[in-house]
Amino acid sequence: MKKFLAILCALCMMLALCACGQTAAPAASEQAAPAEEAAPAEEAAPAEEAGMTYSVGICQLVQHPALDAATQGFIDALTEKLGDAVTISNQNAAGDSANCSTIIGTFVSDEVDLIMANATPALQAAQNATNTIPVLGTSITEYGVALGLDGFDGTTGINISGTSDLAPLDGQADMLAEIFPDAKTVGILYCSAEANSKYQVETIAPLLEERGYTVTEYTFSDTNDVAAVTTTACGENEVLYIPTDNMAASCAEAINNVALPAGIPIVCGEENLCSGCGVVTLSISYYDIGYATGEMAYEILVNGADVSAMPIAYAPQFTKEYNADNCSALGITVPEDYVAIAG
Repeated sequence: MKKFLAILCALCMMLALCACGQTAAPAASEQAAPAEEAAPAEEAAPAEEAGMTYSVGICQLVQHPALDAATQGFIDALTEKLGDAVTISNQNAAGDSANCSTIIGTFVSDEVDLIMANATPALQAAQNATNTIPVLGTSITEYGVALGLDGFDGTTGINISGTSDLAPLDGQADMLAEIFPDAKTVGILYCSAEANSKYQVETIAPLLEERGYTVTEYTFSDTNDVAAVTTTACGENEVLYIPTDNMAASCAEAINNVALPAGIPIVCGEENLCSGCGVVTLSISYYDIGYATGEMAYEILVNGADVSAMPIAYAPQFTKEYNADNCSALGITVPEDYVAIAG
């Protein structure tokens, strides 16, 4: 009997050892696949589909058609791409640079994800307020001048990028010479407080002089002296030129009320200024550059693009346009390749 029990115990021990051996070595079908055969991980869903939301602050210097169009283009681009995933606060500084600083300061305190600065004083306020929040400018003529950057080469190297509204100044000089070949004197009218206006003037004045014109500059500092300065300029010149200038654009009606009765034509730096007081322009679409700025914002917010390395973008095309009413009033006939400004 004892011998039988000993044999039975030995058999039980052998069975237990076999069971342990099977547990230690999983079947081939249960072994992990080699790393190269592992199923690929699912790609991350786009941020807006993963429940991400974004806050964006817009500071626009002043209300006038060009800047309004740029802001609308920016909003349209972002809302088309992000829908309800983006909250946009659109603020207007009513032409006051101090208001730009207040508006931008609020955005910084609210820790918005991105700031859009429409016009140079708004961009400068953003530059002074934050070096961490991404900032995109639009309606900026020359970023190196606006931001005080030495050796600017197309990227800022800081938390700022955006789009430029600069049209070819040599093309505008050619336009003036094409329409007014017999004129001798050109007065350049602009706001002395706008650095980008000064940049345009310093560029186009020698181009006009190369084309045989005597050029004189006339500056105003605020809306109160626009009419008086325009009167002086009209009395001393056969043609006026106004660069892309926010103050001038906001005072276009006052300028037109002086220049048109005086019979003095104005060549303008952009479409909306021309529609208010000019006769011809070589212009960009402000809506298009605003839309492009919105596309840049999407790349920063959703795809993590580095704003400091994003090149400043420029308008892809320019259009020769004319103000039909002012041209008719002044007896000016433009070539067939000019397009009448709508409205």
